[in-house]
Amino acid sequence: MIDELELLKEDWRKREEHLPRLSYDQIYKMIWKKSSSLVRWIFYISIIEFLLPHLLYLIPSFRDGSSYDIARSLGINQWLIALTAVQYLVALFFILQFYKRYREISALDDARKLMNRIIRTRRTVKNYVIVSLSLILLVFAVFVTGMYLDDNLAASLGVTPGPGRVSPGELKWIMIGVMAAAGIFFTALMGGIYFLLYGLLTRKLFRNYQELKRMEA
Repeated sequence: MIDELELLKEDWRKREEHLPRLSYDQIYKMIWKKSSSLVRWIFYISIIEFLLPHLLYLIPSFRDGSSYDIARSLGINQWLIALTAVQYLVALFFILQFYKRYREISALDDARKLMNRIIRTRRTVKNYVIVSLSLILLVFAVFVTGMYLDDNLAASLGVTPGPGRVSPGELKWIMIGVMAAAGIFFTALMGGIYFLLYGLLTRKLFRNYQELKRMEA
């Protein structure tokens, strides 16, 4: 009795004979177009990520309790301004890098060069994510340090401990713990968002790279 799987294979082979066969150039062009589109989306997402906080700042509720007011109370305002400037420079630098990678891939006509550009793009995205998350964590670290060095933290932040509940010293450590936990949580949250957005696109890019590698083997 003929195995059912063999019958299916034979049927597929018969169908395959009638399917159009793509040439090397056709397959390359498909991969090239997909790769160019993916890098273009990486560029677009980086711009949206840069603009979104500024758009949210137009909403009055997001302006209340500004982090700069808190930093001023803690005496770390200059540090926060410096870190914000660094974040701007880093964001603009990587936006330009993503645009450059997009332009490079869009002008390619060679499979091996395309493979190299895909690897470079993935490396650029990885560096961007690492630097961005490090800066977010550093901002929270500056706040925690400012809170630790403040001798009267509750007064600086306008918090009055309830009578008979916790001492000012205990309240200070509670507030430091909350800030540290918030820093870890927010950094992890942003890491998850980066993983979903940029990670999805770079994984698709890597699949294109593997397909090109098989073609060139």
